[in-house]
Amino acid sequence: MSEKNVVISGSGLWTPTNTVTNEELVEAYNGYAEKYNAEHAAEIEAGTLVAKPLSSAEFITKASGIKSRFVYRKDGILDINRMRPKFEERSNDELSHQAEIALHAARKALAAANKKPEDVDAVIVSCAYTQRSYPAIAIEVQNELGIKGFGFDMLVACSAATFALQRAYEMVKAGTAKCVLAINPELTSPQNNWRDRDSHFIFGDVATATVIETADTCTSEHSYDILDTKTVTSYSNNIRSNFGYTSYADDSDPYAPDKFFIQQGRKVFKEVCPMAAEHISTQLESLDIQIADVKRWWLHQANINMNLLISKRLLGRDATAEEAPIVLDRYANTASAGSLIAFNLHHEDLQPGDLGLICSFGAGYSIGSLVLKKR
Repeated sequence: MSEKNVVISGSGLWTPTNTVTNEELVEAYNGYAEKYNAEHAAEIEAGTLVAKPLSSAEFITKASGIKSRFVYRKDGILDINRMRPKFEERSNDELSHQAEIALHAARKALAAANKKPEDVDAVIVSCAYTQRSYPAIAIEVQNELGIKGFGFDMLVACSAATFALQRAYEMVKAGTAKCVLAINPELTSPQNNWRDRDSHFIFGDVATATVIETADTCTSEHSYDILDTKTVTSYSNNIRSNFGYTSYADDSDPYAPDKFFIQQGRKVFKEVCPMAAEHISTQLESLDIQIADVKRWWLHQANINMNLLISKRLLGRDATAEEAPIVLDRYANTASAGSLIAFNLHHEDLQPGDLGLICSFGAGYSIGSLVLKKR
C-alpha cells in the first residue's frame, strides 16, 4: 500500500459578535470590588478577609497584551451583582450552545476544503471544556451536519486543538478515516472567574475547525502537507480547574476560586516557555529543518510575553508580526483555539514550499505541534 500524504485542506473561524473591552471589564470589576470591600469592611479591618484589589486597563494590557475579547453572551458579565454570562437554558431537544458555535466554524472549514458532509467520516470536538459529559458534543455536531461514521470529544486543556489534529492525522494516515473534521468550540467564559483581578481578563470565546484528509482527495486552494506532529505531557498543578460532576457530591462551594481557572502564573511562565522552545527546536532538528527556514510561526495565544520570549529563544531575535502573528490582543486567550485563529487569519499569503509550525501549550503541562508545508 502506498504511503499516504496527509494534509490540512481547510480551516474555519467563528468569532462571536459580542466584545468586552478592557475598559468595560475594569469598570465592572472595580465596581464589584468596591461593593465587596464596603460590604465586608469589618472583616477586612479585622484581617479575616482580604480586600479586593482594583484594576486598570493599562495593567491588563501590560500583563497580557490583551485589549479586548469576544464573548458568546455578554449579558451578565458586566453586572456587578452577577459577574458571569447569562445563558438561556435549552431543552434536550434543542441544539446545545457549544454545538451551535462548533457548527459555525465547521461549516466554514468544510467550505474552505471544498468538502460536503458525505465526504467526512469522523468528527472530533476538542477543547478545554465541554458543556456536558454525554452525549458527546462531537456526536451532536455529526448528527446536525448529517455526517456518517463516528465522533468523539477530547479534553487536553489549551493543547486540545493540536492534540486533535495529531489524532486526525494518525487516523487518516492509518486509513481508519479518509477525512476528519476537528473542531475547537472554546466556550471559556462560563469558567472564567470574573470576580478575580488576576484572571478575569484572560479568556475569550471562539470556535475554530480544521479539515484533515489525504493529499490525493484534496481540491482546496490553500492546503498544507503535515510533515510531522509531536505531543508531550508532563504533570503539573500550576494550571488547574477543580469544577466537575463530583462537586455536587463533596458539598464544596461552587463559587470557590479553585472551581474556576486558576494558575501560578509566574511558575507557568518560567517552566512552560523553555519547554515549548525545546519541544519545537528538537522537532525541527529531527526533520533536518533549520529554524531560519520556517516562514510562519502560529503560536499559542495565551500571553504576549510568553510568545515574545519563545519566538526569541527560537530565532535569537525578536520575531516580526509577519513571522509570528499575534491575535490575542483582540481575541484574548481562547484556550486551545489561539494558534488556529492565527493560522486561519495568516496562512493564505504563504507560497508553495513555505514551511510553518503550529504550536499550543497549556495545562497538564501539555504541548502539541505540527510542522506544515504549503502545497
